[in-house]
Amino acid sequence: MGETGTSTRTIDAAERRARLGVRHRLAARARAGSAEEVAGSLVALHGTDPASVFLAVGARLAGKAGPVAEVERALYEDGSLVRMHGMRHTVFVLPAALAPAVQASTSDPAAVRERATLIQHLAAGSDFDAAWLAETERLVLAELAVRGEATGAELGTAVPALRSTYLYGKGTRQEGVQSVASRVLRVLGMEGRIVRGRPQGTWTSSRFRWARSADAPSGPPSALDPATARAELIQRWLRACGPATEADLKWWTGWKVTDVRGALAAVGALPVTLDEGTGFVLPDDLDPVAERAAEPEPWAALLPALDPTAMGWQERGWYLDPEHRAALYDRSGNIGPTVWWDGRIVGGWAQRTDGEIVHRLLTDVGAAAGRAIDAEAERLAGWIGDVRVTPRFRTPLERELGA
Repeated sequence: MGETGTSTRTIDAAERRARLGVRHRLAARARAGSAEEVAGSLVALHGTDPASVFLAVGARLAGKAGPVAEVERALYEDGSLVRMHGMRHTVFVLPAALAPAVQASTSDPAAVRERATLIQHLAAGSDFDAAWLAETERLVLAELAVRGEATGAELGTAVPALRSTYLYGKGTRQEGVQSVASRVLRVLGMEGRIVRGRPQGTWTSSRFRWARSADAPSGPPSALDPATARAELIQRWLRACGPATEADLKWWTGWKVTDVRGALAAVGALPVTLDEGTGFVLPDDLDPVAERAAEPEPWAALLPALDPTAMGWQERGWYLDPEHRAALYDRSGNIGPTVWWDGRIVGGWAQRTDGEIVHRLLTDVGAAAGRAIDAEAERLAGWIGDVRVTPRFRTPLERELGA
């Protein structure tokens, strides 16, 4: 059923939740067989908190086996997944095949701004300039060419300039001495010249080794025309998350509204009517979806902080009761660990210091749903084992449960 006359197709919240369950690999019959399938179905996994990547994949893999070996294989051995700065200046883990589109559409423009800002800060708070920065970067890349990979600390030892400091925010309340190391490595990473490799320690660690992109399993991202790249990213996102409003797309990508509209036009996106107003779907996605027609079994899930399903849209009223936001989000808008039942967020969960997985429901979902949620908590506890996971961004309910 497509457009009839001047009317547009209406997609209600129930159908959107049905799409979400299957397309995001959360319904039992839709669970994935690999980390690559999960990342491809979600477009990108939030990677700011490394543990969230493993937890997000684990929630969507079929069976009870944990995702650790599977994710590490894809990231560090096969290079089929890559970790890089992308949308909204955030680190994501995404399919290597999508990296060129993210780099050209999103990372490159952000890297230009990041480099300019760093040079401005160095000029205001030190004697360093663009030439000094370029030479420091050359030395870092040369060191990585010899070593293959190195931690930030190891690079600082080998390249003394990387241990230099500058005065940040001179004359303001934020004034303080900062090291240039993290800023230099961030710029090189955003430009796609270096990549994050294996972490030090366990899969929960955020202390990564660095390598040149040319030496990474997936290689450096190939150049794409920015407009072509934006169209590819929007097409993949609408396939996974459509329908969505223009505001959703602008928020998720971090692009200018003109770039969003250009990409929507390039993929031939068609308008549909949502509870929030006008949304967009791909031109072959207007018919009633098979997910809704098949009425998949209700599903339960325990998703991690910053999970891409919970963070996929700016307008979240169709799957989140606004009264629960204060318990589940921090002050910056980062969502904590969530409990889902059949397309809605119904509570939150945490891991206590003794390793126990505990959760609290904020909505009465009934006894059958409660048993299904308990089973998911047991499955999660089974593969986490002795590892302790504390979200980087703590939320009120997570703190309370984890105490």
